[in-house]
Amino acid sequence: MVNNVAIKVFVVEDHPVVRLGLKTMLESEPGIAVVGMAASGSDAIKTIPSATPDIVLMDLRMPEMDGLQTISALRAQNPHLKIIVLTNYHSDEDVFAALQGGAMAYLLKSASLNEVLSAIREVQAGGRLISESIAAQLARRVSRIQLSPREQEVLGFVAHGLTNREIADLMHLSHRTVRNHVVNCLDKLEVKDRTEAAAVAVQRGLVSLDRSS
Repeated sequence: MVNNVAIKVFVVEDHPVVRLGLKTMLESEPGIAVVGMAASGSDAIKTIPSATPDIVLMDLRMPEMDGLQTISALRAQNPHLKIIVLTNYHSDEDVFAALQGGAMAYLLKSASLNEVLSAIREVQAGGRLISESIAAQLARRVSRIQLSPREQEVLGFVAHGLTNREIADLMHLSHRTVRNHVVNCLDKLEVKDRTEAAAVAVQRGLVSLDRSS
């Protein structure tokens, strides 16, 4: 609380028991005021502007419009809105997408009340916060997907549908060397085959399908 003004929090959560539980817990703390709640992303988009919260607590898995879509829409409405993800889900893609979309903190619902309050206060002060376990997960993921320049070049050809033999001819490499690069790419991206590797590489921006690039 700054200058005796409570931090205004808006809760976006589709499960009513969880939603009301969060409201009850947060309002029991000095310096926190819950100014609104929404059971869906579309409801949040309609009601948050008039509620003028300082912080939005956002679930990720909701019907019709998920949390990632809601974050994007809310940030389009108000680029300065401070959003904290509070969810049960913590896949690499969920975490990266939420943080890239503008979330300033990422917490799991297993977090304690003190952890949630600390995140609210940290974000309100202009900081960012992710739990230690999520930070360690992100570090592991980044280390896994660090492709060498040669691997990235090979992966680009894979994404364009070329065979190992065709890639070897273009890059003036042996068929065995190209095969090893492809195997390394599959391992680092944690995928099963070339098709999935190509899809993941394009999704993560590791390669472009623009043949002119």
